[in-house]
Amino acid sequence: MKGICLLFLVTVSVFGLIGECSGDALKNNFYKKSCRNAEKIVKNVTETLTAAEPDVAADLLRLHYHDCFVRGCDASILLDTAGADPSEKKARPNLSLQGFDAIDTIKSEVEAACPEIVSCADILALAARDAVSFQFNKSMWDVFTGRKDGRVSLSSEVTGNLPSPFSNFTTLQQLFALKGLTVKDLVALSGAHTIGVSHCGAFGRRLANFSVNNDIDPSLDAAYAQTLRSQCSNPPDPATTVEMDPQNSLNFDTNYFLILTQKKGLFQSDAALLTNSASAKLVKQFQRQKDFFTQFANSMKKMGAIQVLTGSPGEIRKQCRVVN
Repeated sequence: MKGICLLFLVTVSVFGLIGECSGDALKNNFYKKSCRNAEKIVKNVTETLTAAEPDVAADLLRLHYHDCFVRGCDASILLDTAGADPSEKKARPNLSLQGFDAIDTIKSEVEAACPEIVSCADILALAARDAVSFQFNKSMWDVFTGRKDGRVSLSSEVTGNLPSPFSNFTTLQQLFALKGLTVKDLVALSGAHTIGVSHCGAFGRRLANFSVNNDIDPSLDAAYAQTLRSQCSNPPDPATTVEMDPQNSLNFDTNYFLILTQKKGLFQSDAALLTNSASAKLVKQFQRQKDFFTQFANSMKKMGAIQVLTGSPGEIRKQCRVVN
């Protein structure tokens, strides 16, 4: 079958949707014949970059997530603005994204070995996996390949597709369902917040004048809120960042789910996971490493297949920042 892997949205319940792929299926080791060492090159360069800058793991994981939720996993997040309409990376939720230079470095190495063969979308998916896996010295999930790169990137399409750090549970559930992802996927993928940092503006409203009744968000531990206040000015300084997983932001582990139960989730969207009985139960379950790692792997594979381009609508970009 040729064409785009679309999400055929079949309503199952008020929140339930099923995604069905109508295009060419992604496959294991897609480049085995066309560029046999492609995945090895991506892995080697990614590991070198991550060893030098451990923050790269969080950067690439977040970049992959922001890509897949808008237009699917087509590397549209990597495109610079061309023409009058700003690209996705110019949308407010994407202004703090990093990792673009890392992808450029990896792409140049792959292009040197196999010109115009390996897509930026596949490189991003592989690099996100390899950067997170670096600390474990083994691949933490399978990445099937064969994606094409998209030719369209619009900042106007980010709102309404990408969940916000201010989202409540209902909004999160609805947005994930529209991508064919379940509550279990939502909670597992939120576990990515165990690594990386956030700018104060993404949670600053929880620290002062939160509501007419509360100065501080009552779903946030009061002592932790004071710690955050000491780190973030009011109004927030755009340059200031805070660890998403306090004292543990470089280790991919289950600590995020522990701090959630201590009311130390940084974002309102983190705290929201405790407001639903099913997701709250999963928060406790994923404190067990085996359960979290297994489900995170499954959820990353599902997310990495959202609306992929596998046929003529896509291309293989020579440079990830511009269409050919």
